[in-house]
Amino acid sequence: MIEILYQDDDIIVCMKPAGLLSEGEGSDSLLTVLAAQCGGQIYPVHRLDRGAAGLMVFARNSKAAAGLSRAVQEKQLKKEYLARISGVPAEKEGEMTDFLFKDSRKGKVFAVKRPRKGVREARLTYRVLWQDEDSSLVRVALDTGRTHQIRVQFSSRGMPLWGDGKYGSRVKGELALFSCGLGFPHPKTGKMMEFEAKPAGQPWRAINET
Repeated sequence: MIEILYQDDDIIVCMKPAGLLSEGEGSDSLLTVLAAQCGGQIYPVHRLDRGAAGLMVFARNSKAAAGLSRAVQEKQLKKEYLARISGVPAEKEGEMTDFLFKDSRKGKVFAVKRPRKGVREARLTYRVLWQDEDSSLVRVALDTGRTHQIRVQFSSRGMPLWGDGKYGSRVKGELALFSCGLGFPHPKTGKMMEFEAKPAGQPWRAINET
């Protein structure tokens, strides 16, 4: 059963479990599970990596989907994440800007030095919430929404997310990436909708100390 935080005739805000796809069809897709649980068609408007968990919003009709998609394009949909990373950033808060290249054949994204065909700029800001000897808990706000962006930008600086073997982590376990903050204008009323959530489980043992 998917945890629903809010729903009306136009939208559903829910908690995506780690391991489900945020797009597509099939029994391992959150769309399929939500459609069976809530009834009717579900329209995706943004994505979250399969291994990540946390807040997502979906549309329940095509008009709402168009409105939410417009909010994404106009950068009115705000997303923030918690990430447990290996190491500690030199600055307690800051900005990261990189050029990212998505290699579809390898199924990975790489940070590259200069723009070229297929390369897109990626920007985020972060703030360190907690740290110990060999890891940090950071809160991240995305300015751009590139594939695997948070994972690649921290990994390229020698700080892979816990559990992210794809991008160099030696820590076993689930991917320590959680969508903790979500804000957007309601596609019908225009009212600003804001949601916050906290993760639970092994990678997040420090979360209640922040």
